[in-house]
Amino acid sequence: MQDLYKKLKKQFSLGELTEQRDDLAFITIEKDKLRPLLTHLRDVEGYSHLVLLTAVDWLEEGIFQLTYLISNRTAAKDIGLRVMISRDKATMESIHDIWPTAATYQRELREMFGIDFPDSPRVNDDFILEGWNNIPPYRRDFDTLKYSTENFAQRPGRETKDPAEHMKQQLYPDGAE
Repeated sequence: MQDLYKKLKKQFSLGELTEQRDDLAFITIEKDKLRPLLTHLRDVEGYSHLVLLTAVDWLEEGIFQLTYLISNRTAAKDIGLRVMISRDKATMESIHDIWPTAATYQRELREMFGIDFPDSPRVNDDFILEGWNNIPPYRRDFDTLKYSTENFAQRPGRETKDPAEHMKQQLYPDGAE
């Protein structure tokens, strides 16, 4: 992967390289370099398959990390391209025209994180959360407990236990640790 990285570094202004294994590396790139780099990797370097498109919410830094995992099946190598975008009005260019399967991932990221991919097919249609009207649930500032308490009634006879105390009682019923 080092050889490919060195070859492409200047042309695409590549950022940090992290090699996980001999067959898997991650490269941080600027938002505006994604499309030309993906096209080059597909058309010239043999990375013909989009394996995954996912996001990480770095709430404290105010950014989302988009990771585009692509594969060169012939060489049995994978590259993850990391793109950092602002959480505030998060928007990223769609790549559905490069890999049509990206449209499905982009719909999910729009619904679950609130990241917009303008011009992606059906990106604004309900996908998983029909009729959802709260902040996107995969954002780290979404309060799962508050949402559950407000929307789901407690069933009679159910009690909530502190997990640490409950496990101590299960493991040490006589109180001896």
